[in-house]
Amino acid sequence: MSTCSKCQVLPSLSSSAGDILISCDVRELANKFSTYLKTKQLNHTFEDAQTLWVSVDSFETFFITLIEDTIFNEIERKAISLLFLANGISFSPARIRESKTIQKYKDLLNAGDLSKIITKGALTTHFQPIVNLSTNEIYGYESLARGVSDEGELIYPDKLFAWAREGDMLFYLDRACRETSLKTAAVKNISAKVFINFIPTAIYDPIHCLASTVKWAKQLEFDPKNIIFEVIESDRITDINHLKKILDYYKSQGFMVALDDVGSGYSTLNMIAKLLPDIVKIDREIMDGIDTNLANQSIFRAIVSIAKENGILVLAEGVERAEEVAFACTSGADLAQGYYFGKPSSEPIRKI
Repeated sequence: MSTCSKCQVLPSLSSSAGDILISCDVRELANKFSTYLKTKQLNHTFEDAQTLWVSVDSFETFFITLIEDTIFNEIERKAISLLFLANGISFSPARIRESKTIQKYKDLLNAGDLSKIITKGALTTHFQPIVNLSTNEIYGYESLARGVSDEGELIYPDKLFAWAREGDMLFYLDRACRETSLKTAAVKNISAKVFINFIPTAIYDPIHCLASTVKWAKQLEFDPKNIIFEVIESDRITDINHLKKILDYYKSQGFMVALDDVGSGYSTLNMIAKLLPDIVKIDREIMDGIDTNLANQSIFRAIVSIAKENGILVLAEGVERAEEVAFACTSGADLAQGYYFGKPSSEPIRKI
């Protein structure tokens, strides 16, 4: 099986000692940086009027201090480039292309925190019930990732995925969330279907990049038909053929697939026909107040029509009011999900 570097190495900011090349857009900024280094009692020399060399005991410690001091404003941070060089590595002019701004190193520092969460196994999963509207019984659960800090506080997906994007770690986080969802569902003894989110743009080659997810599903003895892989971030997808390749791979392994946010972003009726998922989830913005919104009702019915023609189940997402649930029931939805039935929780709701 082929391998790729994305699967092997997590990004981090080294704690080792070394030299830093600091390049400033203007001389005045270089002088300000020199003054800052003097206050920190760090030895440094000028290479030229706009370039400084400084030796530090720890790249990570130096950078944390630099960020916390916030001595430089946003514009200045973008005008300063830093190249960290481990001791014993000679500098060549070509390496200046590897330099990053202060903001980029801040992003890398956040990525380091995310690396620790992943490597320590400090991810957990909450579950939100999905209800069969014809029986009012639980059809399954959407699994939603949470990080756990050293202090035991939950870190929500918006922050986790922001860190991942900043540090080019979407692949790692996406994979870890999928695997954590499967393991947690097994521990919680969930026999209903489990919806597991994935980001298509984080997957390069389905056969290789999804191998560990498939392995865990089989090792934990899940019935493949009880695992539903759900596309998220669909409005960012530009390569529909790549997405279809991923969905087809999941289907070939016996899993079901769902398309999220239908009715918004790229998830048009045309894309439903091209991708042919097992389930389409009608976007929460369409469902919000749908009992009185005639335009959204038209969109809803169009989605239901094409779904039924292709044997696709329809899930109304984000329902919070009885009137929204009633409309979904009478207008062709098979499933529903939202605060009306239950919020995400670490312990799955077993009965509605």
